[in-house]
Amino acid sequence: MTNTTHASFVIERTYSASPPRVFAAWADPEAKRAWFVEGEGWDIQSYAIDFREGGGETSTFRFIKGQETFGEETIFGNQTVFNEIAPNERIVFTYAMDRNGKRFSISPVTVELKPAGAGTRFTFTEHGAYFEGADGVKMREAGWHELLQKLADHLARAN
Repeated sequence: MTNTTHASFVIERTYSASPPRVFAAWADPEAKRAWFVEGEGWDIQSYAIDFREGGGETSTFRFIKGQETFGEETIFGNQTVFNEIAPNERIVFTYAMDRNGKRFSISPVTVELKPAGAGTRFTFTEHGAYFEGADGVKMREAGWHELLQKLADHLARAN
């Protein structure tokens, strides 16, 4: 029998970009790929997004040799389903992650966007179920902090 760990975390940020610009960075396939998928140390093997309710997002990737944590041949997979989309306000999705074809976590997520002056108050809430071999909530939260900083950098460049 394997153990399942349940954990939640919330990340709050303020972006200088308006809610429509932050939302577009999630909704536009090229913009999303730029901040969410591309990056140093990753070999992206596949990526596709269909940003609509009931649509999905999939990717497979591995660490580039010399920077891997789990081994050079470790292939990660991400499968996302967009459950609810309220343009410029909220995105609710569920994502599952695999390592070499074995599922190690499933997480529902809510992204909330609220006007804050000329910018956006951004709230990211994840409730995770982490299975045997999972990275755990601390590493997952750290990963999302890194991704959301990449989103901030993307928004600053697009300004």
